[in-house]
Amino acid sequence: MSHNPPPAKLESNVSMAKDYRRTENVVADSIPPSERKQCILFYSPPMEELAQKIVLAGEGSIKLGNMRWKRFADGFPDLFVEDAMSIRNKHCAFLGSFHDPSCIFEQMSVIYALPRLFVGSFTLVLPFFPTGTLERVETEGDVATAYTLARIMSNVPPSRGGPTSLVIFDIHALQVTIAYPDEGAWKRFHYSFKAAGYPEVICTKVRDGDKRIVKIKEGLPAGRHVIIVDDLVQSGGTLLECHAVLVAGGATSVSAYVTHGVFPKQSHLKFKACKGAGAAEGFRYFWLTDSCPQTVEAVKGRAPFEVLSLASPIAAALQI
Repeated sequence: MSHNPPPAKLESNVSMAKDYRRTENVVADSIPPSERKQCILFYSPPMEELAQKIVLAGEGSIKLGNMRWKRFADGFPDLFVEDAMSIRNKHCAFLGSFHDPSCIFEQMSVIYALPRLFVGSFTLVLPFFPTGTLERVETEGDVATAYTLARIMSNVPPSRGGPTSLVIFDIHALQVTIAYPDEGAWKRFHYSFKAAGYPEVICTKVRDGDKRIVKIKEGLPAGRHVIIVDDLVQSGGTLLECHAVLVAGGATSVSAYVTHGVFPKQSHLKFKACKGAGAAEGFRYFWLTDSCPQTVEAVKGRAPFEVLSLASPIAAALQI
């Protein structure tokens, strides 16, 4: 009796290639054309520049939606989605910027309205979650504003395709020696660099009387170009203290990377560039993303700042 060999197992183009969904940062070019969504992207006015970059990164699969952003005489928003009938059954997205509490209400109005326009699916892209540092109640009476905003966003109406997808950016990998301004940053991010074997320096805050000062807990910065990594910067006090400690420890140069540069009250002016006189002079580089549009404008053309665009990863996220 003869036996025929079993038929060869057929695999899809996606399974034969490296699965693009298993990577930490999806690149639009890695998504098979047959798997890409055609997306209509609406945006808040401060995010127009980033929205245009996302369209370019989408290589024809993303188009901008049109909206009217006006105000009535009493200051309340007067909003209108242009050509609302044309977006029915389409994959739509909204690129928001909650950089100021005064602009959240008008954007939430749009975010709640778009899924109800019979769109096929809806994605909310909020690069920076502004109240993310106040998510815990440590003292009776604390109001966890991050939880409040999360509940508001959790009630975004579903579209025809189901619940809203939410895209929020945290941290992205960089290169060379890594320093963390505190143990919390180390816990959040060191796994991003662990596999690559980058040397690490961990700083910590200790009490000195009534003050809290930054010291090196682990690692040797001497003779190294050290990059301080954190998720966001506000006034920048901790980063500046960390810079001073690393310089005192012998670092040849110090740079910084934060995903979200908030910088209230022009606090970015505290950060000076190193112009060749040594690490104590300032920062060699200060990388941040364009998640906070007001900061992008403030630091444009100003050393040591360099802005890394989120356009490509957002474009990729909108096409999955």
